[in-house]
Amino acid sequence: MTALLAGRRILVVEDEALIAMSIEDALVDAGAKVVGPSISVERALKSLQHEHVDAIVLDMNLNGTSARPIAEAAASRAIPFLVLSGYGAQAINEIPGNALVLSKPFDPDELVDVIRKLVE
Repeated sequence: MTALLAGRRILVVEDEALIAMSIEDALVDAGAKVVGPSISVERALKSLQHEHVDAIVLDMNLNGTSARPIAEAAASRAIPFLVLSGYGAQAINEIPGNALVLSKPFDPDELVDVIRKLVE
């Protein structure tokens, strides 16, 4: 997987530590620079204000709080994002913009491939 995402800055928004670490490992192995992980809407929005990001990996449910404001901010700034969802098709209805959806549990190679397509 090396260098598939070389130089790309990916914001990870995930409230479950083990999942966040898995995402981060896959992205770093592919050459990306991980921003975050952010565990709350507020932290993620702050990162978007202060950091350049090429794409976002986004969990739409952060400790019971909808991450819709992050998705809306990404869509308004034309930042591509991938939604990781354990809720299947239900999650798709609440996603603004043209996000891609990957179901949890996910394959790290598939995660990297989807992010690569987003940033091409």
